[in-house]
Amino acid sequence: MEISRNVSFVLEKRRDPAGKMKPDAPIRLRVKYDMGIIDFAVGYKVTIDKWLQESQMCKAATTHGKKKIPAYVINGEINRLRTLAEDTFKAFEVAEIVPSLEDFQKAFNLANGKQVAPEAVEANRKTVFDYMDEFCAENGKLNDWTEATFEKFSTLKSHLKSFRPNMEFDDLNEAGLSSFIGYLRSVPISNRKKKSGDEQEENDQIIGMRNSTVGKQLGFLKWFLRWASSKGYNTNNAFLTFRPKLKTSEKQIIFLTWEELTNLYNFEVPESKKYLERVRDVFCFCCFTSLRYSDAYNLHRSNIKGNTMEITTVKTADKVIIELNKYALAILAKYKDMPFPDDKALPVISNQKMNDYLKELGKLADITTPVRTVYFLGNRRVEETFPKYELLGTHAGRRTFICNALALGIPPQVVMKWTGHSDYKAMQPYIDVADTVKKNMMDKFNEL
Repeated sequence: MEISRNVSFVLEKRRDPAGKMKPDAPIRLRVKYDMGIIDFAVGYKVTIDKWLQESQMCKAATTHGKKKIPAYVINGEINRLRTLAEDTFKAFEVAEIVPSLEDFQKAFNLANGKQVAPEAVEANRKTVFDYMDEFCAENGKLNDWTEATFEKFSTLKSHLKSFRPNMEFDDLNEAGLSSFIGYLRSVPISNRKKKSGDEQEENDQIIGMRNSTVGKQLGFLKWFLRWASSKGYNTNNAFLTFRPKLKTSEKQIIFLTWEELTNLYNFEVPESKKYLERVRDVFCFCCFTSLRYSDAYNLHRSNIKGNTMEITTVKTADKVIIELNKYALAILAKYKDMPFPDDKALPVISNQKMNDYLKELGKLADITTPVRTVYFLGNRRVEETFPKYELLGTHAGRRTFICNALALGIPPQVVMKWTGHSDYKAMQPYIDVADTVKKNMMDKFNEL
């Protein structure tokens, strides 16, 4: 590893009270590299007209200051400090560290007048996890990360620490990355759906991340390593060509059919479970408008303009205008006189709580259509079947809107105006689902 730098000596020219340039000036050692610029005092003043700018040395056979310090004394100190600065950089290069300005200053000052102490460099040594914290702080601020993105990297950091507590960048070569994937595949899954009898025994043997989740973790890791390489912290580029074969299945789109949606919309919530009524209304509002949970949570009454809704989405910062149908307007009217914090339009609870309650609500509303899911754990194909209510989450509301809108024959480009999608490719999975729904609906004529 080599740190690109420039070590030079400059004069700190000063003016007297009358504004005239003083004839002498202190010498400063200036160190410049990727992390910035830092100056150190040399400890001598020189007469400006006896200074050689090109060589950054005093003219031979000259004296300087009131004490008539010989040029060879000052030049000797300049040479010593220049060598010391280079030696300090070399110590960091051996440790494969690009020091911060503060770290370089500490190491240089400690070494001034004696050899560089290896333990001092080691004390200032940053770990992979320190750099990951720096990455999150810098990119989080630059790209306005959501809490969810910070949480994803916190999870990755936790996995890396469990995998190898004293990890170095060099550990993430091809063999190391392969071992990390093996580790992820062995991480127990605590939220496995429980069944009974023989199925329970079989499921209890299934542990480890799904291949799709492993792929996401690897993607986050590569993002961090690209940043570390661009900063000069990482010189191990094995990750650039590391492309493991991870079998994955097509992502299952969980949504409510129009019949399921209208049944849920009209479902009478039992008196003993009235807390589910608001959950139903908010979820149905998302189903009728395409809103994500985050946008429903941040929806204010000021966003409603008659029969339209104007919002700037939380996830993508896109401005979208959505015409409101009679179902969405009825839900808004139900809560128009109820006071909510920050004049919000709907009684939205936390995402986690809402996900939990949606499953409870779906079971009560008899949303029990069997849904078969397929995924891979390493090379093992796993198939499981659940009643649809067990797979419901807040994002199913947005998917429900898209699938039903397309099934009703609304052109994809119109749906994209409402959803804020800019990439037609992102709509393709929904179009495929909508085509299947339309075919199934047409097949019903054959049953008459």
